[in-house]
Amino acid sequence: MDFTFTEEQQAAAEAARGVFAGVAPDAVPSPALTPGAVADTYDQALWAKLADADLLSLLLDTRYGGAGLDAIALCLVLRESARVLARVPLLESSAAAAAVQAYGGEEAKADLLARAGRGEMVLTVAAHGRTGHDPAEQAVTARQDGGTWVLDGVQTAVPWAHDADVTLLPAHTGTGRTVLALVPRGHEGTVLAEQFSTSGERLGELRLESARLAARDVIDAEGAWEWLRDLLATGTCALALGLGERVLRMTGDYTGKREQFGFPIATFQAVAVQAADRYIDLRAMEATLWQAAWRISSGAPGPLPAAGDVAVAKIWAAEGVRRVVQTAQHLHGGFGADVDYPLHRYHAWAKHLELSLGPASAHEEALGDLLATHPLA
Repeated sequence: MDFTFTEEQQAAAEAARGVFAGVAPDAVPSPALTPGAVADTYDQALWAKLADADLLSLLLDTRYGGAGLDAIALCLVLRESARVLARVPLLESSAAAAAVQAYGGEEAKADLLARAGRGEMVLTVAAHGRTGHDPAEQAVTARQDGGTWVLDGVQTAVPWAHDADVTLLPAHTGTGRTVLALVPRGHEGTVLAEQFSTSGERLGELRLESARLAARDVIDAEGAWEWLRDLLATGTCALALGLGERVLRMTGDYTGKREQFGFPIATFQAVAVQAADRYIDLRAMEATLWQAAWRISSGAPGPLPAAGDVAVAKIWAAEGVRRVVQTAQHLHGGFGADVDYPLHRYHAWAKHLELSLGPASAHEEALGDLLATHPLA
């Protein structure tokens, strides 16, 4: 395996480090002390800086003002964003724009992509279904009525739903196809209710009741939802990796200074072994992440479809990020639960990412199904 990044990918990561350098993880109230949302909207000042640095248009073609890069570059930027708990819809907006570019019609591309790349329009994706456990594409039905599409159903835990100008959501048709609908915020026939993440961010429950969309606002292309779903999952794994790396660094700094019996506790074998185990988790998360991102970016063939590599990355990310923050809390002692110290924020975000990815057992089952369908020689 050669995970050497291109100069363009490294430049994107370097630009991201510069933008995120001044971001404080505790810039908003603690979710532990806030009954509702920690803030009314995303970090708009940071969003503007990302736009100025051309980091919102990484995946877009040059004709839309983009850099024409790939999922690997996006994951490098997401990794940096998670280290500081950046409160921006970077993953959702970038992934939705990439899906429109790859599968959407010319009218939708002209309306959305350039503005999304400049940060003038925010896109999001409804990818959690009715309950967060069922397939997202089964939560909404779509039927054609003359020249329009009619949508009915519910999508839960939609990130940034109250801020996004357009929500991209999957829906199933009577013939078994999955389409992607571009639903503007406040569109007739939609109702948006508040929900809250473990991280204290405001989510949305989106209800569609005979919501009508023009044909131009529905992407009816084979494989569009599966590709978008894999990109979102891989991006979430990148967020989990960046968060985990930052938490392990915090743990190393703390245990290197905290003394017992006259010695730093980092020198105790039990502490060192636990930290080493979490380091191994992070390296496994990293290797499987870049494998999945490379498969999505390159379209390279393999013994399994790209979904298999994504499933492996999700298994490691969902389990790994939980183990990293739990060990960090343990090694910090009571200090880790202090709301004046940022570790509890990383724990809350890690729980949100773990829930977003879903249980590792479900991904293991999906991987098993792929292996049964595509037996390895």
